[in-house]
Amino acid sequence: MRDYSIRAASPEDLDGARAVMLDTVYRDFGTGYVPRWHADIIDPAAVYLAPPRHTLLVACDPRDGEIVATAALDSRGPAHPPNPRHLAERYPCGETAQLRRVYVRPGHRRRGLARRMVDRLLEFAAADGGYRAVYLHTDPSVPGAEDLWRSLGKVVHDEREDPDGGNGVVHFDIPMER
Repeated sequence: MRDYSIRAASPEDLDGARAVMLDTVYRDFGTGYVPRWHADIIDPAAVYLAPPRHTLLVACDPRDGEIVATAALDSRGPAHPPNPRHLAERYPCGETAQLRRVYVRPGHRRRGLARRMVDRLLEFAAADGGYRAVYLHTDPSVPGAEDLWRSLGKVVHDEREDPDGGNGVVHFDIPMER
């Protein structure tokens, strides 16, 4: 097993992190870059590095130093719309640590890397002291994503069960301490 290096991203890491994120939205999500959903990918420094309550982690392959995974946290709760109103009310901005961009390149999956990165994000949220909840949403069509999140938290809303199917997104509450 490789011993991946996980660290808070620096400005020098942003091109590699952006590449992992963009590859994921094109390959795994099939949406490509959608500005209203993915603006943070284009300017991760402003969204994740500058605000003190936000962070972006990167994981590097020990063989060549390539960034192979990302994981981010910010203090923005889920917006309504597009998310259901009850989620926006349950997870308000400022009090909610939202996990974002937990992406691992396909050749590095199934090695516990995402779980290790989430653990670091949860440590960050707990150390902040101002977060009362940890939230995330996922696209269940991405291989392994729903299983990972079900193993780490509990479903608070599954849009696939909505009368109109919603956006097919599954929303999770993650305990801050595991």
